[in-house]
Parts: sequence; structure tokens; C-alpha cells
Amino acid sequence: MHRMSERETARGGLRERKKRATRAALTEAAVRLAAEHGMEKVTVEAISAAAGVSPRTFFNYFASRDDAFLILDADAAERIRRAVLDAPAALTPLQAVRDALACELAEAEQQHELWTLHAQVLRTAPELLVRSLGAHLADETRLAEAVAERLAPGAGTGVPQEPAPAARATGQAAADAEERRKALDLYPRLVAAVAGTAVRVSVEHWCSRPDEGAFADVFRQVFALLAAGLPAPSRT
Repeated sequence: MHRMSERETARGGLRERKKRATRAALTEAAVRLAAEHGMEKVTVEAISAAAGVSPRTFFNYFASRDDAFLILDADAAERIRRAVLDAPAALTPLQAVRDALACELAEAEQQHELWTLHAQVLRTAPELLVRSLGAHLADETRLAEAVAERLAPGAGTGVPQEPAPAARATGQAAADAEERRKALDLYPRLVAAVAGTAVRVSVEHWCSRPDEGAFADVFRQVFALLAAGLPAPSRT
């Protein structure tokens, strides 16, 4: 069996980083152009030019113009899933999810402006907002599946895996995701859903009070409260 050399592995890693950087640049360009000019006035050609690539390259990453607006980082869900599965066995499922999410949110303060613009753009296009919410729900399902696999390694879920990002908006993909959620037990679904809510609350709280501390501190505090069973704060 052929084994990849360290140089080949490094080249593969570099290619993947370049691909992620290109996708991120295209998504950021799309969001910023839409925030400035209105989404209806943004073209594939304008997005590609702003990102420094050709329209042909754009379609290597997105099936349509609208797909560029849906998710800021389409690969994040897979990285989180992998990190949960690879986390030390001594960690609880919630701790494994916390650490996986913390890695993805390490640059939250730097990304705050882009996230805000993205939310504004989605609010102007209800059909895209619905698709975006569906994509996030699919990501939550993938996280729940990772928690379930961590609890019972090798057991699987008995249903098809998540389709590629470009296929998420199809009716069949939505039906498949619903079947996958039904196949999961309560605990992994709850962990994934609570984690998603914890991220949203952490971001919203920090955005409203950025002078009170770093986002990472707010994020850790939220998960510490969850781990402690959400005890009521002491009255002083």
C-alpha cells in the first residue's frame, strides 16, 4: 500500500488551506458587497473580482450566487465533528463539544463585524434566511451524531450521512436530515442543541457588552454554568 510522504501530506494540507481561504474570501466579498449595495445588485462577477478570482473559480465552490451568502464557513461543521470524535476520552460529551467549538470561535472578536453584516444581509432575504437556518439545523444534527458516536463508538446512526453543502437546500436533503434526527437518542440531540444555544447567547451577550471582557471568557462562563446545572446566581 502506498504511504504518503511528509512532503505529500504537507502539500495536501496546503491545498486544503488555500481552498478554505478562497471560499472564505468569496463569502466575505459576497456579504460585504450585499451589505453595501443590496443583495439584488450583487453579481457573481462582482463577488469574484472582489475576491481576486475568476467567475469560473467561483463556481468551483458554489453552485449559485445565493449559495455564497448562506454560511460563512461551510467546513466548520466537519471540523467540529472531527474534533468531538478525537477529543480525549476523559472529557464529558459537553466538554468535548465545548473545546471543539472554542477552537472554531478563537477569532470571534475579529469576525464580529462580518458576522453582523451577514445577519443583516440574511434579514433582507427571507428565502435565504430560511435556507441558512436549515443549513444550521443540519450542522446541529451532524454534531448530535458525533456525540452519539462518541458515546457508542462504531455504532453509527443507521441513516445516510450529511450530503455535500451544495446539496443541503434540496427537498430530499431536508428529508434525509429529518430522518437522521429521528434516529438519534434524546441525549446527543440535547447536547448539540444546548451547545448551539450556548454559542448564540455567548455571541449576543459579548456583542452587547464587549467592554466587560473577552469573548472567550464569556464563552467559558456559559459552558461552566451549563456544566454546573445552571444554578441560580447568588444574591448580593
